Amino acid sequence: MPVARRVLGESNDLTLKLQSIYAAALYRDPDATLDEVREAVTTLEDADQIARRVLGGAHPLTSQTEQHLRKSRAALAARETPPPT
Repeated sequence: MPVARRVLGESNDLTLKLQSIYAAALYRDPDATLDEVREAVTTLEDADQIARRVLGGAHPLTSQTEQHLRKSRAALAARETPPPT
């Protein structure tokens, strides 16, 4: 991703797609650490903001990123919530 950002720019649709895929892999991994799930949320928040600004809210990539963001936030909340005692 750093190479894609540097070469293509952070607003490029391929860069945004790579960020979305990377973050989805992180939050979907059952062995991911809490910090990795947090990184996924942060990455998707950044990608979502850029996608909305550059591509617009109706673009399929923006919709996909938003969907991943919702799921990653839910995964984070599930990890951060202590189990009932």
